[in-house]
Amino acid sequence: MWAAAPLLLLLLLLLLLVLLLPRLRRRGAAGLEPAGRAVLITGCDSGFGHLLALRLHRLGFTVFAGCLCPGGDGARRLQREAAAGAGRLRVLRLDVTRARDVMAAKELVLSHLPERGFWGLVNNAGISTFGETGWLSMEKYEKFADVNLLGSIRTTLAFLPLLRKYKGRIVFMSSIIAYFSLGNGIYSMTKAAVERFCDALRLEMKKFGVRVCIIQPGNYARSTKIQPPVSAEEIWNELSEEEKAVYNKEYVQERANFFNRILSEGSANGSEVVDAMVDALTSPAPKARYMVAKLKEKALVFVCALFPTAVMDCVLSYALSKVKLA
Repeated sequence: MWAAAPLLLLLLLLLLLVLLLPRLRRRGAAGLEPAGRAVLITGCDSGFGHLLALRLHRLGFTVFAGCLCPGGDGARRLQREAAAGAGRLRVLRLDVTRARDVMAAKELVLSHLPERGFWGLVNNAGISTFGETGWLSMEKYEKFADVNLLGSIRTTLAFLPLLRKYKGRIVFMSSIIAYFSLGNGIYSMTKAAVERFCDALRLEMKKFGVRVCIIQPGNYARSTKIQPPVSAEEIWNELSEEEKAVYNKEYVQERANFFNRILSEGSANGSEVVDAMVDALTSPAPKARYMVAKLKEKALVFVCALFPTAVMDCVLSYALSKVKLA
């Protein structure tokens, strides 16, 4: 045992060095000058994307705000902001599931590129829903994969040449739900896939000077419109006859109540997440991951990451064990 002590001490010192070096670089490096740098953000109709577009515009960036509904309330608010910003904020239609929209966005960026070029891509667009695995149709699985995962990949591949050229930043919106699931496995699945895609991309982009960052919010349901409260009646009516033969209305109602309680406890301070997104775009030494969550949420992630799967299954099963099937 004592023979292994020097090796353990060396590993501990290396770990401390890895943790401290980024902080030292952040303190010693000069801040980024936003003026003349362009950033494209997807999903700016509401939520984090909307707040980030406004924040970056006020900081001096040239912002391309992609909206699914360019005639909606969120897009109109951004357009009002743009009217007072010397053309530095442009609202564009961007459905990340449509290759045509993504290429049109790229052409718009290229035709209005400021002097310092294309600095950042923020893959923020996403959708969420509630339901156990068998309650959701194959069409829903395909839609969620297309928006949350393939949509991010689609925009990334389109803008990668520009990002490499200007040594910029790519920011992905993930979630602590990438580590576990509580009734929204379809969302968890897509975020876990985004995390693995980012891990590969981050390593590959280092040689080009491109930084890849992941934002992992906790429960901020009250700050966004990504997940409205769920209706047990609507869920029941959409179930197939096979699923209705297995589940009962009381079970569906309890699950809906449980999920709605989680949503109601979400933070309304979306600026905390936006702070992390801004740091990812502007810091001289950005983090690979920004977990913006309550202490109890971080503890849950810690248990999930470090403890055996059986332990996590017990914890989550207990939380979901109030109502039994008929």
